[in-house]
Amino acid sequence: MLDKTMRINYLYDFYHSLLTPKQQSYMSLYYLDDYSLGEIAEEFNISRQAVYDNIKRTEAMLEEYEEKLLLLKKFQQRNELLNHLKTYAKTGKVVDDEFLRVIDELEKLE
Repeated sequence: MLDKTMRINYLYDFYHSLLTPKQQSYMSLYYLDDYSLGEIAEEFNISRQAVYDNIKRTEAMLEEYEEKLLLLKKFQQRNELLNHLKTYAKTGKVVDDEFLRVIDELEKLE
């Protein structure tokens, strides 16, 4: 569950501007502020089921955006490459070719 929550939080960070204000409110309250479905329903004077349905649809939309735009995937790849560079630099065996290769990979992700 934690992995899903973290993934949705990342997707929300990248794609929240593509959502409607209502979708943004529900997702923010549910995932960022840890409101329950009942609390959100009460806040907006709607049924708990309506909140649940909206959140599930919005999660699916976020996954579709990621499938097409790959912002999260590129972010994760970039972080892996940067961590590789840091680890490699700490070994004291810095070889220019390796640094250039990793830097080239980072540039391709832009």
